Amino acid sequence: MATEIADWRPTDFDLAGRAREGDHSAFHELVDRHAGFLFAVAVSMSGNAADAEDLVQETFAGAFRGLAAFEGRASVKTWLTRILVRQAAGRRRSEGRRRAALARLEAASQADLGQESSDRATDARVDVADAMRSLSPEHREVIALRELQGLSYDEIAEVLGVPRGTVESRLFRARRRMQELLKEYFR
Repeated sequence: MATEIADWRPTDFDLAGRAREGDHSAFHELVDRHAGFLFAVAVSMSGNAADAEDLVQETFAGAFRGLAAFEGRASVKTWLTRILVRQAAGRRRSEGRRRAALARLEAASQADLGQESSDRATDARVDVADAMRSLSPEHREVIALRELQGLSYDEIAEVLGVPRGTVESRLFRARRRMQELLKEYFR
């Protein structure tokens, strides 16, 4: 029994409830538990670590402000991921043309690096990153959440607030587009 008590960890729901009541250490524990996952999703969606860090910070700031509205119908991880996806969508809308220009510059510089490298694995990583950047935001989101983060179709549907069928069709189209863009690897 002593080991059961020693091994006990509060659930995410417990921590969210304590944080809602003003316990800052509980909120910090939620941050510690979910920051790595959210960062990986953010990198997949934004294409670079600097933007991903900003998105994760904005996500946790939004979560802190929205704690009172968290009802626990979804898991804390799903709730945080939904906030992240909305932050990313808002950022895309507000930065539109500037981000597109930066993405083209980054893609061009990475393509140059890939051409200079004789390492096929490096070339493949660059090609996959370029292909991901060329996808629509909706397709990039579902690919990142499913293939890179391993979320189920139902979890993705909940995070994005769309029906499961929409997730399935977006994934089908995104995978087909990735295969077209990376056809040299599918010979």
